[in-house]
Amino acid sequence: MQEKITELLNEKNMKELKATLSSMKPADIAECLDNRPSEDTVLLFRLLPKELAAETFTYVDSDTQQSLINMFTDEETESIINKIFADDAADLVEEMPAGVVKKILKNASPKRRNAINELLNYPSESAGSIMTIEFVNFRPNMSVEEAFAIIRKTGVHKETIYTCYVIDEKRKLLGTVSVKDLLLSDYSAKISDIMDSNTISVNTGDDREFVVKQMSKYDIMAIPVTDNEEKLVGIITVDDAMDVFVEEREEDFAKMSAMVPNEESYFKTSTFTHAKNRLVWLLFLMLSATLTGVIISRYEAAIASVPILVSFIPMLMDTGGNCGSQSSTLIIRGLALDEITPSDAFKVLFKEAGIAMLVGAVLSLINGLRIYFMYRGKEDINSFSLALTVSLTIFLIVFLSEAIGCLLPIIAKKLKMDPALMAAPLITTIIDTVAIVIFFNIALAILPV
Repeated sequence: MQEKITELLNEKNMKELKATLSSMKPADIAECLDNRPSEDTVLLFRLLPKELAAETFTYVDSDTQQSLINMFTDEETESIINKIFADDAADLVEEMPAGVVKKILKNASPKRRNAINELLNYPSESAGSIMTIEFVNFRPNMSVEEAFAIIRKTGVHKETIYTCYVIDEKRKLLGTVSVKDLLLSDYSAKISDIMDSNTISVNTGDDREFVVKQMSKYDIMAIPVTDNEEKLVGIITVDDAMDVFVEEREEDFAKMSAMVPNEESYFKTSTFTHAKNRLVWLLFLMLSATLTGVIISRYEAAIASVPILVSFIPMLMDTGGNCGSQSSTLIIRGLALDEITPSDAFKVLFKEAGIAMLVGAVLSLINGLRIYFMYRGKEDINSFSLALTVSLTIFLIVFLSEAIGCLLPIIAKKLKMDPALMAAPLITTIIDTVAIVIFFNIALAILPV
């Protein structure tokens, strides 16, 4: 489709171009608009019908949005900002530079400006910051016929009409009613008789990750948001919840890779920013890894007596790091999905201990046999003692690595820290140090050093 749009643009065939764009989905149109010259982008955008243009605007990336607003007339800006949903308008204002924000707010209606300011007052990680104030609501004493009249009159301006909300005169949330319930009920039936009063809701101050978990747990397409007085102030729809889910997972992946999270895409982030986001953790890990070198230097006499010991250090450190990473990854996932809580620490430790004993036994046995037969008969090397040293070290390292890998994320969660911080790079650095200490102490006890 990109090629066809480009071809029609080059031919200046505006009639067919308009027809083609009008037949496309907003997300697909946005894909065609992104990364084009500003003049082409605004030309294509102006060919769209007003409703489609407003919806498409919410799909294009922030750079394209900024470019469009800069080239829009005041009338075009007013049309867009007042047609998109309030939560999308608030996100737009939050992301744009001051000059663009000034133009947006100047052309927004007083009602829209108030809505934007209200949403921007909520903390960025809260449910209030991602909710929309555009929803359908009824009073309990209304009839189904009156409810349909309200949907027909106001539904086109609401983010969703499938789930509607029942409130009293003080806007206190009483329940929900779906369009399906309305369609299957008699026109004369009262809303209070068909509504579901057992409603799942969240507070404006709740963490947005909690919102996503609630929507996933109860399998709902939208969740109402109430204030501290239990008044309905907005709803969060599944598309906004999905955006949060993606953002949080990307943030966790960055932390688990020892990088500072970044909201921009890979290519839009400057080389300097990429380097800065990685450098802090890399510097910390590099300096902490020097501890391993200090410990090795303390065992120079043992290394001089049995030089072959050095060849096993990378294998032992990698084995410990891999075991710790596997354990921490599973625990971080469990904490994120609420399958594991800090109170489960001893249960988790007991389970990981069982896993470590099985894994450690297999790895130590295979390595012990390998080392025994590989070095058997060689001068100045007691193959049995060497195999026993490495096997015992592997078993203990696996056991401790599993314990460290499972407990550190739980401790982080208990301390109100992000468990993702206790991921592979940090745990590997800790385990490397532990592995060296264990290895050389066992070697000193068993080998003739």
